[in-house]
Amino acid sequence: MSAVGSLSPFVNEPFLDFTVPANAEAMRAAIAAVRGQLGVSYELLIGGKAVATGKTFASTNPAKPAEVIGVHAEASEADALAAIEAAETAFATWGKTSVAERVELLLKTSKLLQERHFEFCAWLTVEVGKNWAEADADVGECIDFLEFYAREALKLDGATTPIQYPGEKNMLRYVPLGLGAVIPPWNFPLAIMAGMTMAAVVTGNTVVLKPSPDAPTIAAQFVKLLQEAGLPAGVVNLVQGGPAVGNALVESTKVRFIAFTGSMKVGLEIHEKAAKTPKGQRFLKRTILELGGKDSIVVDADANVDDAVAGVVASAFGFNGQKCSACSRAIVEDSIYEEFTEKLKVKVEALKSGDPAENFALGPLVNGVAKKRVLSYIETGKGEGKLLTGGAVIEQDGGFFVEPTVFTEIPATARLAQEEIFGPVLAVIRAKDFEDALAIANDTEYGLTGAIYTSSAEKLERARREFHVGNLYLNRKCTGAMVGAHPFGGFNLSGTDSKAGGPDYLLLFTQAKSIAERL
Repeated sequence: MSAVGSLSPFVNEPFLDFTVPANAEAMRAAIAAVRGQLGVSYELLIGGKAVATGKTFASTNPAKPAEVIGVHAEASEADALAAIEAAETAFATWGKTSVAERVELLLKTSKLLQERHFEFCAWLTVEVGKNWAEADADVGECIDFLEFYAREALKLDGATTPIQYPGEKNMLRYVPLGLGAVIPPWNFPLAIMAGMTMAAVVTGNTVVLKPSPDAPTIAAQFVKLLQEAGLPAGVVNLVQGGPAVGNALVESTKVRFIAFTGSMKVGLEIHEKAAKTPKGQRFLKRTILELGGKDSIVVDADANVDDAVAGVVASAFGFNGQKCSACSRAIVEDSIYEEFTEKLKVKVEALKSGDPAENFALGPLVNGVAKKRVLSYIETGKGEGKLLTGGAVIEQDGGFFVEPTVFTEIPATARLAQEEIFGPVLAVIRAKDFEDALAIANDTEYGLTGAIYTSSAEKLERARREFHVGNLYLNRKCTGAMVGAHPFGGFNLSGTDSKAGGPDYLLLFTQAKSIAERL
């Protein structure tokens, strides 16, 4: 029996408990097994065929940069164009397949990923430096995307018009856009990469996938999983490389949509290029963008300070602050500021840094460029406020380690309070009162996530109305969006508010066709 015909209601993949000895043993075994596969060469995938190129690049372990994770064929502009042609050819067939057939591909892939959960956790640990819990959350979210989008595609296929007009038969069909480019980030290199790709695929589109050069092996492993699940040739084409490859995809007159998650700077460049319609392009190119944040947690005077400190620390330093949802500003009311910062210092200094393969709370930054950027912001912070704790480099195996760092007395208009750092640096800002705190929180060009800790029902209601972010959390941390429960996407320059993992997401990869038949 087809899995499509027996789908149960969507339920999030449960988190693994690594205090359970069997889970810890399985994770260690997976890391050992993956280490036996390091240094393998990977080719491009174009039209279902492996393609070698004359140039390669290596992915390395950010905790131990001498350790090569994979050696990847580097695509040229010509390879990108060939992948576009392959996707265009495949669309002629894939775009006409039944929704059930497309859903089946996602469900088979999900099942394979569930069976290899620990293996993919291990790849995430060695290639981008995620500790066990962060890796598990990434794999779990990927499974959630596959399962959720499978079900949402079936719902979309059953869409109807709001009314039937007298004397007519009215239909509403959501049809695919065509071929698209998917350009995912390195920080959620499985969940976001697969989520964007498979949302496009399940709605009948074909894809040219260009992963981040910092996480190419994880993408290659996932594409292998897709092939095992029965991926038809050309439906997903894998081209590894840098900006030149991405530009070729963005500027192609055949690419109908671009799904991108990454920096605001690059996202705005993509948005601008996509807005131009060169001669011969017969459609408006669509962009689906998630561009980062400068996220705040507001701590009101009547909050439970211990809960607020725990939420801020988890949000600011989970995966070393390398999340677009990470708390980089704690906005604390004056009357509890000293108590909050004292408790915050103790909590942060209890965090342990080291090789994530050994499951330390904090691991390395993703590469040397990121480390240099973070250290530059730390120097800036020393001139803008007071260093409460951290700020130093941790020397270990040449890895890109920086201590979790907190600055207090940061002005609301300072660089540390306005610019996305993407690292383990937290600015603590003093607010006069709740009114002032809310104004500071909203005074940013971003608008992705935010949280508030307060015992006041009235202030929670005001936050619901006035805290201008796409994902707002009340009395909890501002990271950890769950598929289905917390559709994810931001306001302002945080992107197009695409709401990944929500009921509207698949619409972005389709166009609605209204059909009226006279009776």
